[in-house]
Amino acid sequence: MTGSSALLTDRYELTMLDAALRDGTAHRNCVFELFSRRLSGGRRFGVVAGTGRLLSLLRDFRFGDDELRYLTDNQVVSPETLRYLAGYRFSGSITGYREGELYFPGSPILTVEGTFAEAVILETLALSVLNHDSAVATAAARMSVAAGDRPLAEMGARRAAEESAVAASRAAYIAGFGATSNLEAGRRWGIPTMGTAAHAWTLLHDTEEQAFRSQIEASGVGTTLLVDTYDITAGVDLAIRVAGTGLGGVRIDSGDLPIVAAEVRAQLDALGAVDTRITVTSDLDEYAIAALAVSPVDAYGVGTSVVTGSGYPTASMVYKLVARQGDDGGWVAVAKKSADKASTGGRKAAFRRLERGKATTELVVVSDGFEPVETASAHPDSRALQVRLVDHGDIDASFEGPAGTAAAREHHAMVREELPVRGLALSKSDPIIPTVFEDAQ
Repeated sequence: MTGSSALLTDRYELTMLDAALRDGTAHRNCVFELFSRRLSGGRRFGVVAGTGRLLSLLRDFRFGDDELRYLTDNQVVSPETLRYLAGYRFSGSITGYREGELYFPGSPILTVEGTFAEAVILETLALSVLNHDSAVATAAARMSVAAGDRPLAEMGARRAAEESAVAASRAAYIAGFGATSNLEAGRRWGIPTMGTAAHAWTLLHDTEEQAFRSQIEASGVGTTLLVDTYDITAGVDLAIRVAGTGLGGVRIDSGDLPIVAAEVRAQLDALGAVDTRITVTSDLDEYAIAALAVSPVDAYGVGTSVVTGSGYPTASMVYKLVARQGDDGGWVAVAKKSADKASTGGRKAAFRRLERGKATTELVVVSDGFEPVETASAHPDSRALQVRLVDHGDIDASFEGPAGTAAAREHHAMVREELPVRGLALSKSDPIIPTVFEDAQ
């Protein structure tokens, strides 16, 4: 995306700002928190993704002439608020879980500190990015667990909106996928790209043999041939006859995959193509991948399921005011009390308790005030979960771009090792570790 990100928001963010500027509360210092009350779909853990994208979008959160003209023409806010927005720059601070980190219900994934005016209008942007990317990353992590050491490629661009597809590629890569079919994701985030040919390539030619010979001439015998356009058995036989036993791979995109994969492996071995790899790509999700665990499959390509969160396209995160400064300068913890939608007021610090390297508890320490709560030194059996992302308006660039994406992927691989074995199961269950709230000492 290029240009301003300021209008990637809901109207009520600006109407709240407008009213707050009128009544004098706009400049009260506040603490907002982004968290999830529950994990979607009975999943045992969630994966934080989107942080690096959000920071880059925050850089572009500016109200230029075009944005201000739109707000003026549609009478969204008053002239006084337009003047405020013309000079808007976020000068507050943001802390949060590192991208790639695991999260659980109540985890303070993002904490935004600033005036009400500065922080409230970031709500929609923060939620739209983290809800989408974390949903994809959580689904991708489950698929990665199911795949084990076998590589996964993301190939779902045609099943998502164009920019959502690029974001989904990045989230899937962070959570364990090794490549993407999306070239823009490759360019923007440094993700390895892959892809050879679709059924249209075979159908373009007068015969399947002509299609295979042409592809090998262009790409070499190390390529992967799609063998299920007509008849899989005949396609495999033809592929080896044309390419020889050194053919890199065959791809199967249809049929009862456990049965077909076993038959194709046996056929390839009988033909002497013992090193030719089998890739399957037919409507896979984590359950289908798990069902193929004992099948002779070498790699998976996943499309629709990963880019849509495997049935749960949002992480259901919310953005709530948890502390504010009063007229007397003192701090007040605030919280929503609605049934089934309650939040916990106060500024928070988060730690993951570990025993023999495995997570046992998500510990959230709550303070009524604004000052930082307990540090890692007070919890020697735990790992501190929050890092500074923005310091008084200064964005930490190390979390952005290809380098930030690679760091998030590395961090995810590390923290996933902390999950108890039961946390890797795909069946619905409670979160694998409990979230415990404690008052600061």
